[in-house]
Order: sequence, then C-alpha cells, then structure tokens
Amino acid sequence: MKPEFSSLTFPRPTEASLADGFGAVVALLDAGDLAAALERFDRERRTLDSWAALVYLRFSQDTTSETSKAGRDYADKLAPKVTAHEVAIKKRLLADPNRDALVAVVGAHVVQLWESDVTTFDTRIEAALEEESRLCSEYTALLASARITVAGQTVNLSGLAPWLENADRTVRHEAERARWAFFAEHGDTLDTLYARLVALRTEMARTLGFDSYTPLGYRRMRRVDYGPEQVARFREEVLTHVTPLVAKLLEARREEMGWDHLRYWDENFIDPKGNPKPAGDYDLLIGRAQTMFDRMSGGLGPFFADMVKGGYLDLKNRDGKAGGGFCTAFPDVGMPFIFANFNGTHGDISVFTHEMGHAYQNWRSRDLPSIDELWPTMEAAEIDSMGLEFLTWPHMELMVEDGAAERFRRMHLIGSLSFLPYGVCVDHFQHEVYARPEMTPAERHETWRRLERQYMPWRDYGDVAYPAKGGRWQAQGHIYKSPFYYIDYTLALCCAMQLWLQSRRDEPAAMKAYEKLCARGGSAPFTALVAEAGLVSPFAPGALADVVREASAVLGVAE
Repeated sequence: MKPEFSSLTFPRPTEASLADGFGAVVALLDAGDLAAALERFDRERRTLDSWAALVYLRFSQDTTSETSKAGRDYADKLAPKVTAHEVAIKKRLLADPNRDALVAVVGAHVVQLWESDVTTFDTRIEAALEEESRLCSEYTALLASARITVAGQTVNLSGLAPWLENADRTVRHEAERARWAFFAEHGDTLDTLYARLVALRTEMARTLGFDSYTPLGYRRMRRVDYGPEQVARFREEVLTHVTPLVAKLLEARREEMGWDHLRYWDENFIDPKGNPKPAGDYDLLIGRAQTMFDRMSGGLGPFFADMVKGGYLDLKNRDGKAGGGFCTAFPDVGMPFIFANFNGTHGDISVFTHEMGHAYQNWRSRDLPSIDELWPTMEAAEIDSMGLEFLTWPHMELMVEDGAAERFRRMHLIGSLSFLPYGVCVDHFQHEVYARPEMTPAERHETWRRLERQYMPWRDYGDVAYPAKGGRWQAQGHIYKSPFYYIDYTLALCCAMQLWLQSRRDEPAAMKAYEKLCARGGSAPFTALVAEAGLVSPFAPGALADVVREASAVLGVAE
C-alpha cells in the first residue's frame, strides 16, 4: 500500500547527516564490502532525491509561500554538498582496479554514467552551482508573478492560453500583445539574468577544464552516446524535411481562413472550427481518463487509479503556482507525481497524457536495481511521454468535446510537426550562445531572430514588437533553467511518431513495444533503447522520411 501524498515526509538532511550517511558508504568500502557499500550508496541517494523532489514541488505549487521559498533556498544551498559526496564516492569506485566487480553489481551503463558525472563537478564550483540554482528560481518566480489582463480578465501566463487560441482573431492578437508587454516590461531583468547564467556556466566549464560550456552541458545531461555533431545533423534533417511541410500547412490555413497574411497569433489556431476543447471540467476529465487507461493494455489503468487515490496529481491552474507541467518522483515510495496547469484548452489533454507517460515509465521501472536507472536520460524519457500522447489517439472521444476527436488528432499531428522546427531552433540558439558567451543582450536577440527566420521563415509578429526584435526565447524556461535540454523533445518526437506509424498498422504491437520501453527505464543509453524498441535512430539519415510521408498523406498535403 502506497502512502498518500499528503502524508509524505522525508528526513531533512544537514551537512552533518550527509557526512554520516556517505561516510558509512566509505567505511564499507574501507572494509572491502563492495556490495553493501553500493547498496548503502543507492539508499542514501534515494532518500535525498525524495526529499529534494518534495521541496522543489512544494515551491512550484506555491511560489509565493515564504516557507516553500525557504525550503527551496535550503535545498539549493545543500545540493552542491550532496554532489561533492556523490562524486567523491563515484571517483573512488571508478578508481578501483577491479572494474569487473563494479560492473557486475551496477551494470556497464551506470558505470558509463558515473564516468561522465565525475567530470562535471569540483568543490571549486560549489558556490557557482548554488548561485545558478538561485538565479533559475528567480526566473521561475518572475514568470509566476505575471498578471496579464485580456478581455477584461486578469490571469497568469498559464491562464492566458484560452485567449491565445480564441476563435476570434482580434482576441488572439490582443492576448499576444498583452503577453509580450509583460516580457517587454521585464526584458532588462530577463537579459541580465540570462547573461549572469551564461557567464556563470562558462566560468564553471573553464574551471573544470572545458573550452566552453557546451561539452559540460552535454555531460550534465548525461549524454554518453552522441554529441553536438549528431545533433547538428538532426537539425538539418528537420530543416530539410519538416520546415517545408509546415510552411505548406500554414499557407493552406491562411488561404482557408482568407487572411491576407499569416501572423504569429494565427499559428496556434489550427482548426477553422476552433481548437477542440476538453470534454468537460476537471472531475469529468479524471473519470474519463480512468476509462481510457482501463481500456489500454498493460498496467496503465490500475496505476492511474493509485495516483488519483493517493493524491499524486496537481493539475489545476491557480495564482502563485509555477507555470508549465512536469513529472517528479519519490524513489523512497516508488511513486511519481504529475504537476500541470489545466486552463480549459486542448493543451490540458496533451500535457496530461505527456506527463502521464513520464509517470508510467517511472512506475514501470521503479524496481530496477539502481537509482541511476529509474529515469532514462531526457531524450529517451521524452519518448515515453510523447509516445503515450500518440497511443491514446484511439480513445480521444472520451477526452475532447463531442464530435471533435478526429479534429483533435489532426491538430495534435500538425502541432507535433510544427514543434520540430521550433525545438531545433531553441537548441541551435543555445549552441551559438555558449560558443560566444561574450555576446551582448542585443546580439542574443539578433541571433534568435536570425535562427527563427531560418527554421520558421513564415513567422511574422506584426505589431507585437518585443518578439519581433528577437525576444521570443525568453519565454522558454528551459533556456534559462536547463541548458541544452530541449533538443530532447525533438529527438523523442522523431521516435514517438514512429510509434504512431506502427500503431496505425498494428496497435497491439505498438503498445507492446511501448510497455517494454517504459520497463527498461534508464538501464541503457538513448540510442540503445531506441534500437531495442525497433525504432530508427533520429541520427540516421532519413530518419524523418517515413513520418513526413505518412503525415503528408494523412493531412492531405503533397510532399
């Protein structure tokens, strides 16, 4: 029986308790008991991860709470101390000449991860890591503080979504102007925050012996089986195959709607009848979701029932709540938690099924022997989330308003294709920023606008001045808080859409492949997990060809 979320508590670590806990691991190594030392090392990290996950979740649930902010600040301050202990022990384990004994217990992939991990930390960067966390939290709190007035109502950034998708073009235009007025007002602060983060990360990288932050960023993402060269080739695949298709789709929409020009505020208005809305209120959606997962194979139904019963969901938008959606987990209890901001748009369904995919994977792999295997690296983890978005297609009649399921599926497909050029643009931008960390704020904005024109040549901001000058990237939290974590979504989408292709031909086989992938968790690197699932690597030439061909046929667009 899993405990209810409301009852969760984990011991609050101190520098003394860290020394005691990790010291016990060292004592076991000194005694020559490798198996016991590794078991204790794993247990210490699970409890620490559970505590940290709860602290950061509480802050996201209420960014205005002084208690939550104090807890976050304490965790930020302690995190480098935790990392120092972990890296010291990993270094000792890796230095042991009897490498075979270590591999026999934790596996070759975990050893490979540790070999990467130990190059990303030194006690000389402890203060910089703490400052990095503080600046990221400052960004989160700033965006959470936004109060946007549109159509006579005041909402936060997440709550603005219904106006951004309104069937009335004038309302969409007004909503975009209101949104970007907030960013224009705080533009100098956002520029300063990012400049400090780029300088801080660059200095950390140089302290650790790297020429720039990019290789350190890849190692912090635990990418052990590919590098920037493969990613650059994938960006070119998107530019070559997907950008032209999206341009055709948008031009067809412009003609259908009778617009003289396609504007930025038209891009997310995909359906001429209005983007499909959820089937009803929160309670109805939760009930319908239970029916949907009960119909699907594997353990999705019982698992979701446990999440609801245990209170492991926080999906309603409210003031003070951080924006966006994510899934976190508590390794000590073997349960994940889904955080989102429902706002009455079709995005509620996509975000929910996406985060449910993360949660289900974490639950399926909860019994893997090492904490390092509970989550895959992020590009592999995003296959689990995006894959479930597509695999729930046959059941969308339950989740969207009556008669709108096919419209929703079409919109989801168009939205997925349209995301790929944006996603690789975000990645390319970060590579350029960290290659030239001395760029001025104006140069960063110019760089973004240049890349935006390359990957999304249709984008026209009209009279919305701030993004027209290159400020659109400042709304993408990953750029500030998780550098180089964005190409992951595009790599995963390439794979998830292959699951979509398979499900159209053999749905049971697609579900079987998905279940197996979830159960494997993070027990292998990205490219190995992709191969095991029978999918084509995004780094293979023509990886997107079949997807683009099928999508073009489904959407009635000539290639």
